[in-house]
Amino acid sequence: MGPTVGVVICTRGDRPRLLRAALDGVLGQDYPGHITVTVVFDRCPPDEALRLDRPGRRVLVTGNSRAANVAGARNSGVLALPDTDLIAFCDDDDEWLPGKLAAQVAALEPGDVLAACGMVLAYSGWAVDRVLAARRIELADLLVSRVAEAHPSSFLARRTDLVERVGLFAEDIPGGYGEDYDLLLRAAKAAPIRYVPIVGVRVRVHGRSSHFTGRWPTIAAAHEWLLDAHPEFARTRRGRARLTGQIALAHAASARRAPALRWSWRTLRTWPLEPRVYAALAIAARLITVERLIRLLEARGVGT
Repeated sequence: MGPTVGVVICTRGDRPRLLRAALDGVLGQDYPGHITVTVVFDRCPPDEALRLDRPGRRVLVTGNSRAANVAGARNSGVLALPDTDLIAFCDDDDEWLPGKLAAQVAALEPGDVLAACGMVLAYSGWAVDRVLAARRIELADLLVSRVAEAHPSSFLARRTDLVERVGLFAEDIPGGYGEDYDLLLRAAKAAPIRYVPIVGVRVRVHGRSSHFTGRWPTIAAAHEWLLDAHPEFARTRRGRARLTGQIALAHAASARRAPALRWSWRTLRTWPLEPRVYAALAIAARLITVERLIRLLEARGVGT
């Protein structure tokens, strides 16, 4: 049969069609073990019509009983699934592809805490695969890069390790932004991330309709929080400059010129090859708008 799997899908209730697709992707997995999905409705009434109970597959619905952000919603889902062996996550606008779960469960080795897999980024009218060749992601890798190929909709964790060793998602991170990166960092401190190099998830890129679009002050504050929460960034000038460069860019994007210049100077002193600092300076000098910068980056299949 295989280990039991609990899947947490969080939603604000504003994407019902995509939520149904996310559910279908999970319930349609060819995994032989039991799958229980908990749909967590964050700051909106639960849709009881989603409940399902059939052999090997269940869907539960609940509200977010914790912090009013994605971290609190995910934690509510984890705690609503106390008896499952493994915990997985899927955003309400993403979709698991066939074979995803079975491949990850088969790849887990003794001592592994968390696994991830590759994805296809689905833009409007085109798509690009993002898959690592590596089978493991070390803490050192995550300090110099977010490793975007490990998307939270691909996360699969041993529930006991997640709750007792790594800890739940950080609910105090500003705006709930970057909570997935924080979890990856903490998990990698416990054990390397197991990576399955397959396209296992369809991640839809919405551009301006994203829940985080335009929240630049929150993004700046969240990156400062990450610097404080993980002193290991002091080990690597390049990794530290990546975060300070993102802070500078976020301040520049929100027209806060003084902090943008201050964080840009800090970044240049740490690692002058960090590209985000030059984007921040260009925006602060009004040589380019942040909207145009994002369009250029999206055209290359990368983010800020």
